[in-house]
Amino acid sequence: MSDHAALLTVAEMAEADRRAIAGGVTGLQLMEAAGAAVARMVQRYHPQGSVLVLCGPGSNGGDGFVAARLLAQGGRSVAVMLLGEVSALRGDAAEMAKQWAGLVALPDPALVAGHDVIVDALFGAGLSKPLSDEALALVQAANESGRPVVAVDLPSGLHGDDGQPRGEAIRAARTVTFFRPKPGHLLLPGRQFCGHLHVADIGIPDAVLPAIEPRQWRNDPALWRIALPPLRIDGHKYARGHVLVRGGALAGAARLAGHAALRIGAGLVTLAQPREALLQGANNYGGPDALMRQPCDGIPDWRHAIADPRRNALLLGPGNGAGAATKQAVLDALATRRAVVLDADALTVFADNPEELFKAVAGPCILTPHDGEFARLFPDLAVLSKPERARKAARRSRAVIVLKGADTVIASPDGRLAINTNAPPDLATAGAGDVLAGFCAGLLAQGALMGGMPAFEAACAAVWLHGAAAKAAGAGLIADDLPLAVRLPLGRLRRQGV
Repeated sequence: MSDHAALLTVAEMAEADRRAIAGGVTGLQLMEAAGAAVARMVQRYHPQGSVLVLCGPGSNGGDGFVAARLLAQGGRSVAVMLLGEVSALRGDAAEMAKQWAGLVALPDPALVAGHDVIVDALFGAGLSKPLSDEALALVQAANESGRPVVAVDLPSGLHGDDGQPRGEAIRAARTVTFFRPKPGHLLLPGRQFCGHLHVADIGIPDAVLPAIEPRQWRNDPALWRIALPPLRIDGHKYARGHVLVRGGALAGAARLAGHAALRIGAGLVTLAQPREALLQGANNYGGPDALMRQPCDGIPDWRHAIADPRRNALLLGPGNGAGAATKQAVLDALATRRAVVLDADALTVFADNPEELFKAVAGPCILTPHDGEFARLFPDLAVLSKPERARKAARRSRAVIVLKGADTVIASPDGRLAINTNAPPDLATAGAGDVLAGFCAGLLAQGALMGGMPAFEAACAAVWLHGAAAKAAGAGLIADDLPLAVRLPLGRLRRQGV
C-alpha cells in the first residue's frame, strides 16, 4: 500500500509526533514548522488585509502563535485572541506564546468581523465534545463574518476520525494539516467544512509510518495500480476474464452493468436474461453488440449458465427483482466460490435474514450498498461513523464493502479501508450504481489465468475509475456515458506502465 496516500487517525498522528520527537526532532521544531506552513498559506492565498488569529489552550493554539508572529514579521497587521489565560498554557504552546510580541486579547465575538482574514487555531483534530459556550460564540462569529478562514489542522468543532461536527464547527476556506491527512478531512460533511486542503511537511520523517501501520488510505491509483492485470501481447479474451451478469425483466440495468464490465477490460461478458428481456433488447437499444446473451428464465437456466467455469466473475442484482429466485441465484453464485459482485436487489432480498447471505460467502465477494441497502443488512451499525460501519460490515460479511456516496468508503474484511474523493456531483443519476457494479465485476474477472484481480483492489479501482469517468464525461452525463468515458482515465493508467 502507498505511504503517500495514507490517512492517519487522531491517535496515529499523535504517535507520529511522538516517534518524530523520539528520533530527534523537537516539539518546538514541529510547532514552528506547522505555524510557518499556516503563515505561508495565508500570505499566498489571502495576501491583503488584517489577520485575526484565534488561539486555543493547547498545541493548536501554539501553532497559531507561531503563525501570528511570522505574519507580523512579514508586515501584516495581526491580532491574537486566546481562549483562556496565557498563564494556563503549557509546554511548547507556552513557549511560542512568549515569543509573540503583540497583545493577547480576550475572546470577543463582536470584534471577529473587524478583520479581513481569520486563522482558526482554537482546537485540533481530537475534539470529542461540543464546543464550550465561549468557543462556540467565536466559531459562530467567524462563520457569520463572511471572512475567509484558514483552519489549522482541522476546522474547530470537527473530529479528525469521522469528519462529523461536534455541534457547530468552523467553515474554512482552507485547511492546513500536517504530514498526512486524517479521515475527517475526506469524509462528509468534514470535507465541506475544510474547504481546500493543504498537507504540509513539518519535518516528521516518512520512516515513522511502518511502525504505525496505518490501515486507511485515500483512494488513489497508487493503492491498486500494481494489482491491475496488464494486457499481454500473447493474451486472449478468456485470459482477460468472462463476466456473467444476471439480468431481470427490466433489462436496462443489467445492460449498463454488462457494458461497463466490457469497457473496463473484461474479455467477454454474457447477460443471462429472461427471454422477454432478450426480445426487449432486440426491439430497442440493447447495448453493444459485443455483449453476449443467454436465455435465463429460472433457476435451472441460471445453474446451467454458471456451470461454465470460464465465467469467472458473476454479477447479480441490477434489475433482478427482490424475489425468491434472486435469493436462490445469489446463493448458487456464491457456492461456486468464484468472484461475485452483489448490488441492488441481490442485497435487498436478504433484508429479512442477512446472516443467510453472510454465511454463504465463500470466495472473493464485493457488496455495493448505498446507505438504505446497508441499513437493511446491518441495522445495528447505523450509529457508527462511516469508516467503522464499513469495517465492521466487511468483517461480518467476509466481503469487501463498497459503501456508496459522495465519500464512498471501501472496506476489506482484513481491516484495510479506502476513502474515495474524486466523485463529482454528476454521478447522482439513475443507473450510475449499475455501472459501478459492472466495473467491479470486470476488474475482478481480469487476469483470469492468474486468479483475477483481488477484491479490495478491484473495488478501489472501480470506484476511482467511476469518478474519473464521470469527470471525463462532463456536465449532463447519464449513466450510459460512463462506460465509454472510462476509456480516457483507463488509457492514462495503461500508458503509465500498468
